Amino acid sequence: MSALPAERAKVSPAVAPRSEHYRWVICGLLFLATTINYIDRQVIGILKPMLQTQFAWSEIDYGDLVFAFQLAYAIGFLFAGRVMDLLGTKTGYALALLVWSLAAMATAKATAFGTPAAALLAVVGLKYSASVAGFLAARFALGLGESGNFPASIKTVAEWFPRSERALATGIFNAGTNVGAILTPAIVPFVAVRFGWEWAFLGTGGIGLLWLVVWWLMYDRPDRHPRLTSSELAYIRSDPPETPIAVPWSTLLPHRQMWAFAIAKAMTDPIWWLYLFWMPDFFSRNYGLSLLELGPPIIVIYLVADVGSVGGGWLSSSLIHRGWSVNAARKTAMLACAIAVVPIIVASRVHSMWGAVALISLAAAAHQGWSANVFTLT
Repeated sequence: MSALPAERAKVSPAVAPRSEHYRWVICGLLFLATTINYIDRQVIGILKPMLQTQFAWSEIDYGDLVFAFQLAYAIGFLFAGRVMDLLGTKTGYALALLVWSLAAMATAKATAFGTPAAALLAVVGLKYSASVAGFLAARFALGLGESGNFPASIKTVAEWFPRSERALATGIFNAGTNVGAILTPAIVPFVAVRFGWEWAFLGTGGIGLLWLVVWWLMYDRPDRHPRLTSSELAYIRSDPPETPIAVPWSTLLPHRQMWAFAIAKAMTDPIWWLYLFWMPDFFSRNYGLSLLELGPPIIVIYLVADVGSVGGGWLSSSLIHRGWSVNAARKTAMLACAIAVVPIIVASRVHSMWGAVALISLAAAAHQGWSANVFTLT
C-alpha cells in the first residue's frame, strides 16, 4: 500500500456536508459489499436440491462446481492484493464487484453456453454434461471476481481506520458474510419457487451492480474526500507513521508470521466453506426440510455467527483500549474463539434439529470472531 500524502487536498466546506464519523459510512459500504458477496456465492447451495433434480447432477458434479469456485477464488487471491495496490481501492474494488456481479447473472444463462464450455473442457480431458460445464464456467468467473472483496476491504480499513479500531471495523464488515448468509435462505427459495431459479441469480447480480454505482459516487481516499473533516483525518492518522517498504517474495516466504497466517487460514477456512455450500443439503437430507423450510435453521445459525463476528472484533479492541498490546489482545480473542469451536465434535450425533443448530451456531460464531482478528494480525 502506498503512503498517504502528508497534506490533505483542500476542499471547500460547501462541496459536501462534513462528518466526524464518515469512516463508519465507508465501513458500512464494505459491510454491504460483503453481504452481496456472500449472497452471490451461496445461492447455488440453497438451490442445490432444485438444480440437482432439474439437471440430474450427481454429488460429484456438485462437488466439482464447489471446487471450481474455490479454485478460482484461490487463484484470484494471489493477484487481488496486487490489483488493489496498482489500481487503487476505488477502481480495484469496483472492477472486482463488476466481474462477480456479471458472473452471478451469467449463471442464470449457464445452459446457453454449456455446450461450448463442455467442448472446451473436453479438450483438456474433462468430460461434463452441458449443464454442469456451463455452471462450472460461471462459478469459476464468480470465484475470480469475489476474490477481490476481502483484499479490497482490508486495504480500505487500513486506509480509513487507526489500528485501535481496525479489528472492530473488520468485524463489522465481516459480519456481512453472515447477513448475506441469512438473507439468502430467507429470500432465494421464495424467488426461485415463485419466479424460477434463474431470477435468483439475476436478482443477486443486479443488486451488486447497484452497489457499484453507490461505491463509485461515495468513495475516495481519506486525504481527498470532501466529506471528511480535518479532525477525523487527524484521528485516522493518529498512529505513529510508518514508511511502506516493498518486500520481495524471497524475504516474505521465510517470514514466520506469513506462515502463521497462511496455516491459520488453511486450517479454519474449510470449516466455513463446508457450512456455506453443504449445510442446506445437510438439513434437507437429515431432517427432511423442503426448499421453503430451510430458512429458519440456517438464519438462526448465521444470526449467531453475526454476533460472533462483531463480538470477536469488539473483544480484542476492548482489550487494546485497556492497555493490552495489539498482539496479546488479538491472540487472546482468537484463543477464546478456538475453544468455543470444540463442542461441534458431537453435532453429528445430535438427533434434534435444533440441538444441531445450537452447536453449529456456536462454531460459526467462533469462526467469524477468529476471522475478524486474524485479518488484523499486523
